[in-house]
Amino acid sequence: MGPRLLYSLIIGAAILASLVLRVWDPTPVARLRSLVFDSYQRLAPLKFDPELPVRIVDIDEESLQRIGQWPWPRTVLSDLLAKLRDAGAATVGFDMVFPEPDRMSPANAVKFWPQSDQLTQLKTELDALPSNDEIFGETIGTAPVVMGFIASPMNQHALPEAKAGISFGGDDPRLFAPHYPGATSSLKELQTPAVGAGALNWVPEYDQIIRRMPILVTLDETLYPSFSADLLRVAQGASTYVVKSSGASGEKAFGEQTGIVKVRVGDFEIPTDANGQMWLHFSPQTRDRYLPAWKILNGELGEEAIAGRILLIGTSAAGLLDLRATPLEASVPGVELHAQAVEQIIRGSYLMRPDFATPAELLYILVLGLLIAVLIYRAGALGSAVLGGLAVAFVVWLSWHAFNSWGWLVDPVYPTIALTAIYLTGSSFVFLRTERERNRVRNAFSHYMAPALVERLADDPERLKLGGENRDMTLLFSDVRGFTTISEGLDAEELTRFLNDLFTPLSNIILDEEGTIDKFMGDALMAFWNAPLDDPYHPGHACAAALRMVDEMAVLNERWQKAAEEAGREYKPVKLGIGLNTGVCCVGNLGSETRFDYSVIGDNVNVASRLEGQSKTYDLVIIVGEETAARAPDFAFLELDLLKVKGKTAATRIFGLLGDDAVRQSEAFGALAAKHQDFLSKYRAMDWDGAKVLLAECETLGGDKLKGLYALYRQRIDAFRITPPPDNWDGSTQAASK
Repeated sequence: MGPRLLYSLIIGAAILASLVLRVWDPTPVARLRSLVFDSYQRLAPLKFDPELPVRIVDIDEESLQRIGQWPWPRTVLSDLLAKLRDAGAATVGFDMVFPEPDRMSPANAVKFWPQSDQLTQLKTELDALPSNDEIFGETIGTAPVVMGFIASPMNQHALPEAKAGISFGGDDPRLFAPHYPGATSSLKELQTPAVGAGALNWVPEYDQIIRRMPILVTLDETLYPSFSADLLRVAQGASTYVVKSSGASGEKAFGEQTGIVKVRVGDFEIPTDANGQMWLHFSPQTRDRYLPAWKILNGELGEEAIAGRILLIGTSAAGLLDLRATPLEASVPGVELHAQAVEQIIRGSYLMRPDFATPAELLYILVLGLLIAVLIYRAGALGSAVLGGLAVAFVVWLSWHAFNSWGWLVDPVYPTIALTAIYLTGSSFVFLRTERERNRVRNAFSHYMAPALVERLADDPERLKLGGENRDMTLLFSDVRGFTTISEGLDAEELTRFLNDLFTPLSNIILDEEGTIDKFMGDALMAFWNAPLDDPYHPGHACAAALRMVDEMAVLNERWQKAAEEAGREYKPVKLGIGLNTGVCCVGNLGSETRFDYSVIGDNVNVASRLEGQSKTYDLVIIVGEETAARAPDFAFLELDLLKVKGKTAATRIFGLLGDDAVRQSEAFGALAAKHQDFLSKYRAMDWDGAKVLLAECETLGGDKLKGLYALYRQRIDAFRITPPPDNWDGSTQAASK
């Protein structure tokens, strides 16, 4: 399986997993999303509008101090309700439940009196008086009252009386609304006269922060409105709720039961989530929303504060424990949540999660995930990180803009997590593939390149152009002179040890001079410079390596001679022949698809091999091509000949490498080089007598190192005296062997 296909499968699996996980929507992701939406609310809360006709009649701490401890006699609540009615309240809702008879009713209170003859008549008269609940119920019957009830997981009480009709289009909303087996509601004599009844419940979230309020709940098999919704219904004089669910006219569900969409109450249409809950967009807590109960009871607040308003009777007293947490506040009276819900419906400023939000988020993850994946593979991790960062920044900005401008809840959390996961998956694959490539490069080159060069190549594999490229290179061929004779006296084990002893130091020298070892061929070694890494001074490095190899052979011969003497066998000195040439060659991975070597081919390679072969002819260790000598000016070169090597029709100048820069600048070499050049001029001019005179002087200056070279020229001159070269002779010589 190719890396591209494998990458496509892995990244495809990551994107698919991200999409599936979003549809599943696990709790940790939902929690993060809620925290982000909470932050938005803190950044842009709704502002309290004092013109809204919603107020809370607050049984606050001062009211408890003035009227008495809670619970108050229901006659007090009756008086409070009567004052609100008389002042023109549009609706009055009780954010409390009265499931038991008032203990302070006369008939109930006398049960706790002591038994005495003096009190018997009084008890009889008190028994005949109406109960506080009856008085309260009569007052409820004269006012637009909504009684609250608490939906309960226990089915121990009779269900509350339904006060409004509920019709629906599409799927049955009872399938989606929060379901409870039973409820705790007020006494029948208080329920019956009321014109409204609504659930006081909120659906707990993991952190007990209230973010949504149900508009509908299901008790057993019956739908009921929420307390806030029924307050609004009664205030408008409406009688019926209209619920739109999936499958209703104008609501696309594509055959799926996706839940409740909206609830209409009178003139107001309330968008909800699938479970019939309304997202609350909170405004900060303010005392301007509250009317102290004691001020209404003593007449300080009258018609100007009450007329036409929707009033919720509840408590802010901490001791009564009706406190809740919201995204804005750690502690808010529960009644305020219902008041803010009514305010929000009236002002039409909703938070909602549009139907298209989830599909849009999935599409965003898919499209951006694919773009990031492609960019990682083509441009690397940095470019994709920039795109990913921009994508994350965009979705965060879009989420905030949608919230602040339209009240839409668009999730920035999961797209960020998903795109990050896709980026990390793709980057990890590319990183591992890069590491694998680095290791492959290390393994491929560690045996024939210097470790420092291997690391440089591994750090930047792009330096290695696989498949072959033309490069300007310097080639080195080295061969052992008389190897056949040497090997005849050695068995296989000794021969192997000999070659290992020979090639190990020579290889180290080449690697140390930044060369690359191409191959070992029996007793021969091939190396090159300027590939796979650039080496601007490759001719000089190759010349330095060749000179060091010659010096190393002196050390090896000394050691081998000592070993031979200790073993009592004849010692045969080992000599090298080295050829160097510089020129353009083709280098790269050459071979078949299943097996290849990093090697070099070309005409200049062949020339380097031919020059190594000519070291026997000229009796010099290092023979160098003209281009190499011209591009390594810091070494001591001596022109040897104009030579037509095997396979070439044109003659090329060849040189002998005699030493480094110190040798080049020495007086002895300067004198030799000048005299030698004069000799070549006489020789190529066919001035045999003049050439012989200069030849003798060169032999003196050159010493034993050039003895064989000048002996060769002496033989040529003698031969030319007998058989002169043609008149158009250019001084060149045809190589007799490879």
